[in-house]
Amino acid sequence: MEEIKNEEIASRSTEERETVETAERQPHTSDAGAGTNTRASHRKVKKRQPLSFGGTMLASALGVIIATAVVNIIAVIFGLIMLAGILSTTEPTTVVGDDIAVCIDLTQTMMEGEQDELQGYLGNGKTVNLHDVLKAVERAADDKRVKALYIYAGEGGEVSWAQSVELRQAVEAFKQSGKPVVAYGNSYSQPAYYLASAADTVVLNPAGMVDFRGLAAESIFIKEMLDKLGVNVDLIRPNSNAYKSAGETYTMTHYSDANREQVRAYLSSIWNYVVAGIGEQRGIPTERLNSVADNLEGVLAHEAKDAGLVDSLGFEESVRNMLKKAIGAKRVYDAVRYNKSFTPAVEDGKIAVIYAEGNVQSGSSKGMDNGIYANDIVKALDDAAKNDKVKAIVLRINSPGGSAIASESITDAVVRAKEKKPLIVSMGSMAASAGYEMASGATKIVALPVTLTGSIGVFGVVPEFGTLLRSRLGITTDTVATNANASGLGVFRPMSPTSRAMMQRNVESFYVNFCMRVATGRGLEVEYVDSIARGRVWTGAEAQKIGLVDELGGMERAMALAAEEAGMKAYSVVVYPSKKDLMTQIMDFAGSSREVELSAQMRSMMPFGADLLYWTEMEPLQARLPFVVNID
Repeated sequence: MEEIKNEEIASRSTEERETVETAERQPHTSDAGAGTNTRASHRKVKKRQPLSFGGTMLASALGVIIATAVVNIIAVIFGLIMLAGILSTTEPTTVVGDDIAVCIDLTQTMMEGEQDELQGYLGNGKTVNLHDVLKAVERAADDKRVKALYIYAGEGGEVSWAQSVELRQAVEAFKQSGKPVVAYGNSYSQPAYYLASAADTVVLNPAGMVDFRGLAAESIFIKEMLDKLGVNVDLIRPNSNAYKSAGETYTMTHYSDANREQVRAYLSSIWNYVVAGIGEQRGIPTERLNSVADNLEGVLAHEAKDAGLVDSLGFEESVRNMLKKAIGAKRVYDAVRYNKSFTPAVEDGKIAVIYAEGNVQSGSSKGMDNGIYANDIVKALDDAAKNDKVKAIVLRINSPGGSAIASESITDAVVRAKEKKPLIVSMGSMAASAGYEMASGATKIVALPVTLTGSIGVFGVVPEFGTLLRSRLGITTDTVATNANASGLGVFRPMSPTSRAMMQRNVESFYVNFCMRVATGRGLEVEYVDSIARGRVWTGAEAQKIGLVDELGGMERAMALAAEEAGMKAYSVVVYPSKKDLMTQIMDFAGSSREVELSAQMRSMMPFGADLLYWTEMEPLQARLPFVVNID
């Protein structure tokens, strides 16, 4: 009975329980007294008055806030549990057994630097580090367990021109071991085919295609759009910088003569290099390859075979069977997984690798921003230079340039670091303008033959929105100032002659300083640097001939040079700056998710969306490559 009573009390509201308990604690008296106590008890169980409107709103708001906080906490915990699950289920990297083929999987996006864990989980598809793939190919040549190298292009391949050249160099070195190289693709992009053409056997899906048609550069010009909006842009560049054409996207509707000349020159340089490599490996004369490209005679599968671009038509399963039965490779291992199976050797020291990829910008990165932020790169260079365990530094640059002020800070840090230990620059797809200035102070510069570099020059752009505001929106402005040019660089009226003259002096002065930086770093005369500068873009092959680059090669050659300069035979690699832990990445992402979402939307809407976003935020004084959207 006592248990039933307790359960009955527990089922009542808190207020009712308090009333009952109070009543039970009252002493028993006469009937009259009991009646009085009963009336008091009834007064206590009287229903509470409803909350006022304001109280109801306050309670609702608090409830929503608390509920939202709880949901967010649960979401974060759930996300962390999922991430932990992903981490715990990562497949082992140990290679077991003999008779394997190492696979270069071109369906994976190859990055210059190390990807954050969170970016990897949130990104589309698998992303790998190019250096890991190159190292795997190098190791596979001397590994008795490896019977062959397999290049898999999938639906075309995600590789860039510079990456294809670097990988092809590694494949050609691998072939010196006498082991076969086999390539297969459902289709081949042009860079992927250039890489695949180094294989002993090239196989194409019978329904696939080879995208072999030559190179083209496309640039965006928005002058007519700005004219319709009533936006005027003043382009200011040194008088000698006719080739410095990036700002022409605002002021012209087509290529200038100087820009057309340089674009044609570097496209021809890249294409001639590519065709020569394909022709040598495939035994096809250059003239014939150009004819095939001109007439699109090698695009369709059977035509590609007839033209000699591929050896046979078939499916991947037949290629796998060939690897197994004819070559003796029982299993195929991904190159990155294979590379990670090796334990570090005894080292003489460390090489610090610093990746500088994207537009050069001032400040520090926030969240998952991409780009070369001056504060981050300067700190990485300083930290690597101070670390006694680091014997040499490799700065990998893949950048069209950007902020002149930011590049000055980074260049100064490069010079300081070089005074303490060897600093080798490795150039990727491009290291132009501000990207080249950063490289100019290095101990040595290594570039790929197809790298776009040079573009030594500067420009400034100053927009004026007064007409747009007044004629389109009916907005007018007025100004009160203490001096004649206090608002001379404002965006609501054209620049005054005095302000424009000041900007002209600014770009001229920076250009002279840029040439002096290059002359000092490269050991050249300033007058000579000026003659090959003037904003002109060169390929790596051309840059070597005129003294802007020391050697032609990729990341592995740069690493070897760094080791040689530091007197090391064995070394390990440490990447600067160090990666943030997963929790910090999650918190950073939470703060920048809107920016990431906007950037992704722009990329999905148009291939040059990210570039347009950058141009809306860039600093006035720029040292960057002409606004080439795509080279395909």
